[in-house]
Amino acid sequence: MRASHNRCLADGEKLWQHTGAGEPIGEIAFAMPARHGVKARTVRQQLWVRKVDLPAGKGKTVSATCLIARETDAPQGTKAIEWRLLTNREAGTLAAVVELIDWYRARWEIEILFNVLKNACKVEALQLGSMEKLERALALFMVVAWRIAHLMRLGRTCPDLDAELFFDPDEIQAAYLLHDKVPPAKPTLNEVLRRIACIGGFLARKGDGEPGVKTIWLGLKDVHVAVKMMRAMRRSGGQETCV
Repeated sequence: MRASHNRCLADGEKLWQHTGAGEPIGEIAFAMPARHGVKARTVRQQLWVRKVDLPAGKGKTVSATCLIARETDAPQGTKAIEWRLLTNREAGTLAAVVELIDWYRARWEIEILFNVLKNACKVEALQLGSMEKLERALALFMVVAWRIAHLMRLGRTCPDLDAELFFDPDEIQAAYLLHDKVPPAKPTLNEVLRRIACIGGFLARKGDGEPGVKTIWLGLKDVHVAVKMMRAMRRSGGQETCV
């Protein structure tokens, strides 16, 4: 968890100064993606770790590991990235510290997944009669949430992949039909994903960047309705037409 307060230790020393004293145990580097108003860059951080006993009231203490990851040589005009973390896990080696930092860096992806589960799949509104049924529903919705988050991330990092690796041909057809367009012979992942997101409300203006999970899941809902209609028409002998 993120440490938001520079707590006092039993000897009166401050937590962050105590942890960050001395030489760092190592260094990490990672690519920070672009955000609104912030350019992408490579971040290099030095690492410190200390086992500490934090006051827990009434003369008691609780043991924890404090980690500090502090950016070095941040570009001029940008705020250096510094993380101060507390964990109940041991971190006696550099590899263990790096693993914990990697877990923390994955926090946004985890939040995106649970955002889809809560707001797209509506798992909090499930009214099932037993824990077994609830677990089955959650297992299914976890796959749905993973797919949406996975599509969003790959659409940004690997936009030129073949769309047919990720979408059923009927999904691709429906995404273009709902725009009154004919799909190209080999649509890319990003092309199809943006079509779907536009159905869900993504405006695709020059400064809008790439679509997020919300417009993707809203667009997929309409695409799946269209797919059901296309397949029903085939079964009944009708044919969908492309404009």
